[in-house]
Amino acid sequence: MNEANRYIRFDWAAKRMLRDKANFAVLEGLMTVLIGEPIKIVEILESESNQDTERDKFNRVDVKARNSKDEIVIVEIQQTHELYYLERILYGAAKAITEHIQLGERYDKVKKVYSINILYFDLGEGKDYLYHGSTVFKGVHTNDVLKITTKDENAIRMRTPEEIFPEYFLIRVNEFNDVAMTPLEEWLDYLKNAHIKEDTTAPGLQEARKKLQYLQMEPKERKAYERHMENLMYQDSVFSAAHLEGWSEGKKEGRAIGRAEGRAEGRAEGRAEGEKTKQIEIARNLKNMGVSIENIVRATGLNENEISLL
Repeated sequence: MNEANRYIRFDWAAKRMLRDKANFAVLEGLMTVLIGEPIKIVEILESESNQDTERDKFNRVDVKARNSKDEIVIVEIQQTHELYYLERILYGAAKAITEHIQLGERYDKVKKVYSINILYFDLGEGKDYLYHGSTVFKGVHTNDVLKITTKDENAIRMRTPEEIFPEYFLIRVNEFNDVAMTPLEEWLDYLKNAHIKEDTTAPGLQEARKKLQYLQMEPKERKAYERHMENLMYQDSVFSAAHLEGWSEGKKEGRAIGRAEGRAEGRAEGRAEGEKTKQIEIARNLKNMGVSIENIVRATGLNENEISLL
């Protein structure tokens, strides 16, 4: 790639640059394309992964913002697989709701939350690169959508549950292989390939072209960025190797026990032992690369005592 057309990866920009008010337009563009209406950020709020240390959570980046409609938008970039991922993004949305309502306030003060999740790993089975989920109540017998009557500034209007409940966007970056024709596809091209068309009109990407060029980085920042990229490549390599080795060992172990037992119980035990072996190999590799025990527990399902003995 021509260095003059090389752009900083979105996860790094979100961690270091897009929290600056002068760069809000880039994030606003992504939110606008996904939500389908113009989004203006009022402020960036504190989020659990807003860290700047060398050994920060490069595996995950969170940005939490409040928009001009007083709604909360969470943008999360996740690099590698995490157990119970859907449960965790549900918890994140629920936590955002409770954090932004004061004790004793009426429930009409509950904030609408958008959870935008940019995934660089395989999650579930599906052919699309973008999935959207919202809460809709449908009649079991009539199939009609429930609407709620509310009073807004002395006017009666109808609200649907999706106007109130959180909405979730899952962007499966690795599944995007199309030519970028629409604004959404142009954003996916940037998220996956760090490529932006010169003549782009997609919201936010023209601003990204001006502000996120690799050659505009200060030498110290560029060095840190390159180290970040090397960390990601190394982590991906370790996870892949650990998964392959663990799968191979687990398969062998499962077959050996299955043959020895010769019964259904033996095959079940073999599969269980094989899965355990795979998780242990993954944990050992993660421990060797300096991943915290807390994150290894999340990634493998082993307990802290098992990991400390490796």
